[in-house]
Amino acid sequence: MKIISFFLVSLIYIQLFACNKNGEVNPTNTSNTDNTHPLNPSNQDSTTNSMKMKVTIGTNVFTATFNNNATATAFKAQLPMTINMTDLNANEKFFDLPNALPTNASNPETIQNGDLRMYGSNTLVLFYKTFSTSYRYTPLGRIDNPAGLAAALGKGNVMVKFELE
Repeated sequence: MKIISFFLVSLIYIQLFACNKNGEVNPTNTSNTDNTHPLNPSNQDSTTNSMKMKVTIGTNVFTATFNNNATATAFKAQLPMTINMTDLNANEKFFDLPNALPTNASNPETIQNGDLRMYGSNTLVLFYKTFSTSYRYTPLGRIDNPAGLAAALGKGNVMVKFELE
């Protein structure tokens, strides 16, 4: 019961405090071309129902499946978003979200190519190589077919768009 209460309070907190008076978040690493704010849902009443997400990197489009957890639900509420992800260790791209998400971190022991996870409560990480780890992450979802993901992400920073499918 405490977990459910925490989850509900977290979602209310995100909705109340994540936005300015115009209902917009003000991150510095985003871009948007469709006149909706990238970190603020617009007319997304079905965000908690969709289990699929479209991930666009340049002209490459990947489909991802969300995990069924509070973190994924809170993340979906922020979609669509277009963010500039930073490369780290030539195996992952990350972005610090402006607001914390509820987490339940554990050590997966092995990260898989295509894993989408949270490090801490606000760092979104998209992995494009498989490797062993001692770090703790909260799973968000996974790219359904990660073939070509590493090539699409390339070296260095990259713009990535996440949206419900």
